[in-house]
Amino acid sequence: MTIVHTVQGQTIRVAIKGDLDLKTADPLRDALDKLIDRYREKNLTVDLSDVDFVDSSGLGVILGRYRRLAAQSRTIALVGVKPSVKAVLELAGIDSIMPVSDWTRSHPETATPN
Repeated sequence: MTIVHTVQGQTIRVAIKGDLDLKTADPLRDALDKLIDRYREKNLTVDLSDVDFVDSSGLGVILGRYRRLAAQSRTIALVGVKPSVKAVLELAGIDSIMPVSDWTRSHPETATPN
């Protein structure tokens, strides 16, 4: 898994490449927590464009960061979510507590015309 971040205005944008699973959950949690602590006034956007798989460990990291940021009146949003990952997020109810943007919105050139 690769994690790259940029700061844009009031947002920390984190792009993740690889699966979010038991093997990557702890390093991801640590990296996100360090960024949240370093940029105390900023919200978090997580770009999942290069993520094809999320398991319960990955969901736990996302939910934990949501709780932590919400307690500080900050937000988290997930962008670039592929259909396979979106299905898991919807089953877990994550899409009802934070913004989740589809992969096709981030990559309109790949959208199927009606």
